[in-house]
Amino acid sequence: MTNLRRPTRHYEYVDSGPAIYVDSFATIRREADLRAVPADAEKLAVRMIHGSGQVDLADDLIVHPQMVSTARAALESGAPILCDATMVATGVTRSRLPKDNDVVCLLNDPRVPGLAREWRTTRTAAAVSLWRPRLDGAVVAIGNAPTALFHLLEMILDGGPRPAAIVGCPVGFIGAAESKQALVDLHAEHGIDIPYATVRGRRGGSAMTSSALNALAQEAE
Repeated sequence: MTNLRRPTRHYEYVDSGPAIYVDSFATIRREADLRAVPADAEKLAVRMIHGSGQVDLADDLIVHPQMVSTARAALESGAPILCDATMVATGVTRSRLPKDNDVVCLLNDPRVPGLAREWRTTRTAAAVSLWRPRLDGAVVAIGNAPTALFHLLEMILDGGPRPAAIVGCPVGFIGAAESKQALVDLHAEHGIDIPYATVRGRRGGSAMTSSALNALAQEAE
């Protein structure tokens, strides 16, 4: 390490971690229209925008009125976080979790490939069924696969355990928009009211989803 030196500075840029953090959130608040977001979900929206780099994300955010209070209460009671992708789980800042909550992704469970073949679905969707023993009262985070969100909703419609809250932000061109709309419509079409946060359309992803989890885990920004 003693032989290392910083390269010659050729560019003007902010290189203080704390300053970048504060200035980023201040920029989002200046540029994003957060008026449609529930009052207690402002920090959730800001973090999701931060995770995507897109201030216009606020226009497509849909946050259930009880999402923040319900998800935070679940986490404070020790509920696990069930993630569809390793990248979502990795993005959770463990120091923000109120009860050292378990962050679980079962995509690499050895049972998954066989289930996916048997059911003719994706591995990510098959892994969702393995959540069943821990799903009741959990906080679910889906940031990758639309099939995982569809599979979760089908489990719930079949009478399966209900999570406390769902962050449903799968990304992609096939099924992403449709799966998120199915989440939004769950109450109106089936009478099942589970708090959720999602974003209309094709946008989503692991970074956005883990950013939402970090906001839900703790009130402090």
